[in-house]
Amino acid sequence: MAGTEIRETQNYNAVEGQEREVPTECAGMRLDQALARMFPEHSRSRLAAWVKQGQVKLDHAAVDTKRKVWGGERVTLAALPEPREKPLQAEAIALAIVHEDEALLVLNKPAGLVVHPGSGNWQGTLLNGLLHHHPPLAAIPRAGIVHRLDKDTSGLLVVAKTLEAQTDLVRQLQARTVKRQYLALVHGAVTRDGSVDAPIGRHQTQRTRMAVSEHGRAARTHYRVLERYAQATLLECSLDTGRTHQIRVHLQSIGHPLVGDPVYRAGRGAAVGPLANFKRQALHAYRLGLVHPVSGAAMQWEAPLPEDMRALLEAIAT
Repeated sequence: MAGTEIRETQNYNAVEGQEREVPTECAGMRLDQALARMFPEHSRSRLAAWVKQGQVKLDHAAVDTKRKVWGGERVTLAALPEPREKPLQAEAIALAIVHEDEALLVLNKPAGLVVHPGSGNWQGTLLNGLLHHHPPLAAIPRAGIVHRLDKDTSGLLVVAKTLEAQTDLVRQLQARTVKRQYLALVHGAVTRDGSVDAPIGRHQTQRTRMAVSEHGRAARTHYRVLERYAQATLLECSLDTGRTHQIRVHLQSIGHPLVGDPVYRAGRGAAVGPLANFKRQALHAYRLGLVHPVSGAAMQWEAPLPEDMRALLEAIAT
């Protein structure tokens, strides 16, 4: 199992040992400027990072990016691949598996676990754990993951164990026959059940955020009031679409952001007591339903509230 890996790119090539002479036309340039001319196949930010890491040598000595070159020096590039270019490794990560058979597995993801490797999270993800749990997933795109949950959203997630099952589940998601229901604790008093039908796209200025946007992709969220508290409301949410941060964006757009959401949050001073101290968005994917890709049977699973959300509801109910 330790050797299981999955390659995310076809360009997994170390660039160790490249050595080039600084051309005379670079005389008087700073090293970073000269490197951009000499190694155009690499981005400036990548080259600068390699210099900072000591992976670039000038006449066999480490230097900084501001050092000037005059032509004739020998530049040695002994860099390692970017994390995104490395094979993804299997890691022994505990998985709370709710159901598993020959075609799929369903697990209850804890808050704090990243689903898929990405910037700043190249190890310790659900994908790494899946490769350890079932090594043949290395042959399936994204290790069988067909939908995601945000890092700090807990709850149910399905993974395909075969290509055929993955294709079937993706088609079910596209046909909106996969039923996903969430429990969401939001700020304020939601007076009645309702729906939010508003397109979601990338925020115009804050590119790590999403927002309701007329230029976004169609998105629809339904919500039902389960219980009201003094300063918050517990909702059951269901999705017709699966846009990034959909529930978080939609509920914020109607003035009821999720308790604890660090990105789509209420204004300063809106939360007090236990609501102010909750450390993640209060969102849990508690019910998942789909048609089994092999048997054709309708299946459904539920995951109880995690301890942190359960304790929060108890605290605000008193």
